Order: sequence, then structure tokens, then C-alpha cells
Amino acid sequence: MSRSASPSPRRSSARRAPWLAALLLVPALLTGCAPLGSVPQKRLHDTRTFTPVTPTLTAQPGARLYQGLYPGIQGQAAFAVEVPENWNGTLVMYAHGYAGTGTELRVQTPPLRDAWLAQGYAWAASSYSSNYYDVRAGLEDTNALALLFPRITGRAAPRKTVIVGVSMGGHVASAAVEEETRRTARWKVNYAASMPVCAVLDPAYQFQWLGDYTQAAAQLAGYGGSYPNTDFQKNLPAIQAALFTSTEGQLWQENAGAGAALRDLSRQLTGGERPVFELGFRVGALQNAVLGTGGRPGDVDGILARSLYDNRAVTYRWTSGGAPTPAEVAFNAALPRVAAEPNANPRLPGSVRWLPLVEGRMNVPVLTLHTLGDFYVPFKHEQNYRRAALRQGNESRLVQRAIRAPGHCDFVGAELAEGFRDLMAWEQGGPKPAGDDVLSASVMADPHYGCAFTRQTRPGVAACPVKP
Repeated sequence: MSRSASPSPRRSSARRAPWLAALLLVPALLTGCAPLGSVPQKRLHDTRTFTPVTPTLTAQPGARLYQGLYPGIQGQAAFAVEVPENWNGTLVMYAHGYAGTGTELRVQTPPLRDAWLAQGYAWAASSYSSNYYDVRAGLEDTNALALLFPRITGRAAPRKTVIVGVSMGGHVASAAVEEETRRTARWKVNYAASMPVCAVLDPAYQFQWLGDYTQAAAQLAGYGGSYPNTDFQKNLPAIQAALFTSTEGQLWQENAGAGAALRDLSRQLTGGERPVFELGFRVGALQNAVLGTGGRPGDVDGILARSLYDNRAVTYRWTSGGAPTPAEVAFNAALPRVAAEPNANPRLPGSVRWLPLVEGRMNVPVLTLHTLGDFYVPFKHEQNYRRAALRQGNESRLVQRAIRAPGHCDFVGAELAEGFRDLMAWEQGGPKPAGDDVLSASVMADPHYGCAFTRQTRPGVAACPVKP
């Protein structure tokens, strides 16, 4: 059955529930704790307004559904919470991915909803209180909703809470279990485990990648020379024509000259030689998504007040020899170089940063999944996350799985369900699950890399050997 938990028109603001009024006071109280003399950076994102849409989901058989609105860090957010009759005491928080730049805020239903309910898990999801790449809102609002579970449902607090996130929501899920988040979040939740999939696991790298690829594409096509390249979108048809022989249909085709150089350059920028990379490079939807960011400054569409893009230390290569070729030397000399502005992603009073950090300082089991061909949120995120965990001595808490698919978040249900099942068994005291080596170049270059956890052969991807 379904129950609306949003304030109805018959409930005036003067009669707001005490818990809701108290929660609304928290941001003002904490903002007042800013250090004396600090001057908050002004950012474009704080001028935007959004409208949450109350969900109209239908409860699954044997479950009770609660949906409505609640206060988030940027304003009101929408929520859905569903609890099975045979609830096992564990709550799964679901963090959705990037939802664009529109004004409406909507809850997204988790892909494992049915599986979770069947296994006795309750789940909850927030629309977040803003759109754009606002991971601060995603994290803080998800935590706030987790803490409201007893008041929304009338049940006892969960015995444990875990978090699952996709894409931008994977940034939420990975950052949610970081030491800095546990210390600085406005609404603090001690998660028992985390499952970030197709995730932004190195926020700085994600926007470095988008800037690097679009800068390189413009330069190879003969339309570079400035940063930000304010004419990028105007010149995009000509840039594409200089690099691709076809941009029609689902798969594009690069040409044998500058297009091949761009392909091989991006291979190195996204994690090195691996199966499925070239198919992912040719996926038109992903090329459109990445090229669509070209020409923007490095402030993440106003999420930051300053630019974090910095390519001074990057050597762009499309060959793999010991030294750059003369053509590569000339390319690197001509490409505009830019430094990040100081303190572009500062610590904030009373909340996590605008781009919450992911440093490998997790204190609970984390299991990730990532497709090998993902050209939007590249596989290199997994490599950077592994290195971060190694630096912190936390490699024993991290399992990573490569999936042989060309798309972004291109998983089948069996892969997600298996990953979640293995994570929960591990969290409950079972053995550490198996995963993939994401750092050894020779391992990743094997044509069968990723076969261990791929459960369906995708079109255009070579089939894995049949197990005896």
C-alpha cells in the first residue's frame, strides 16, 4: 500500500510537524558556525531554483510505500521509501545519477528495487534538492533522508544502512564512506557498506578528462588555440567532420588520420589498452555527451565558484613509444595550458565540499562495477580509486569488477544483483569477494579481460570463452 508523507494542503506551515521544523533549523544554525572573517565564494549554482515533484509510484505487493517532500540542503527534495513486510532491518539508500539541468526534481527508481524487496531490504531514494552535478546536495540529502526513515515510516531505525549509487550517484556513494565526509557532513550517517557503480571515483579526473578530450579534439581538428574555447560548440560540426568519416547512427567512425590520433590519445587518457575501448569510443551518444561539454570553463557548470581544470602536467600521446614523436611534441606545444584557480573546491562550514572528496579513506567494504568501454565516466576512475586506497592502506576494503560493455552504466540485472549479493555477504562477515586487477597493463590488455563478472555478451563485443 502507498502512503503520502508530504505536507498536504490542509497542513499549514504553522502546524508543521516538530521534527520537520527542527530539521529546517539545522542549516541556519550550522551556517552560523562559519569561522569569523571567512568570505563564502559566490557561485552561479546558488542562484538557481528547482521544483521537487512528489512521486506517484505504486507499492509493490507485500510492501508499504511512502513518498513526499522533505527539506534538503539546497531547498525541498522529493523522496520515496519502500519497506517490505518481511523487512530484515537493513535500509539501502539509492543515489541516482546526473539528471540534467532542468528545474524539476524527480525520484529515480533503483534498478534492484524488486530484488531488494524480495530479499527483505527496505530502500529509500531522494530526488536531491537540485539538479546539475551537485554531489553535495546528493550526499547531504541522501543522508538526511536516511536519518528521517523512522519518522517517515513510524518504524525503528534500521539496524544498518548501506548505500548504492550510479554514475554521479556513485560519487555520492563512494564519498559517503570517506573519512572527511564522516567528519564534515551536515547530516551524518555511518554506512555499513557502499556499492558505487559506473561511478565518478576521482572527481578532479572526471572534469580533467572532459576538458582534455574536448581540447584535444579541437586542436587536432584545427580549431584549438584558446581555453576556454568559447567557439567550440559553434565549430563542433567542423570539428566532427575533421575527425570522423561518419557521425550518423549509433556508432561513429573515426578517420585514419586525426581521428585515429584522437582515438589513441583518448585510450591513454582513459586507462590504457583494454577490450571494448574502441567500441565505446565510437558510441555516438557518449561522444555527444562528452563533446557537448566542450568550451565550458572548469567550474562544473557553476557548481564551483572557480575553475579546477589544470592541464599543465599532462603530456598528450597517441603513440606508446618511449619518447613523444615530433608530431606529439608539436601538438603539446600548441595546446593551450591552463592552471586551476586556487581553492576551487574549498571546505565549507556545516557541510561537505561542493565536490565531496574521494581519497580511499573508506572504513567499510566497498564493491564497484565499471564497464570497460565507458567513454563518459572512463574506466580510469577505477585505477585512480585503487591507487588512492593503496596510498591509505585500504586496499583490503575494496573490490572492483570490470564489465565487458561499451556504454555508460551499461549493466544487466544479473551483474548488479550479483555484486550487491556479494557485497552484503562480505559485510556480514563472509569472505572478501573476488574482483579484477585494474592496474596491471598486461592483465587489462588480455582480450578476455572482464569475462569473470560479465553475465551477458553485448552486441559488438567478443564473447567470453565458455567455461568447462
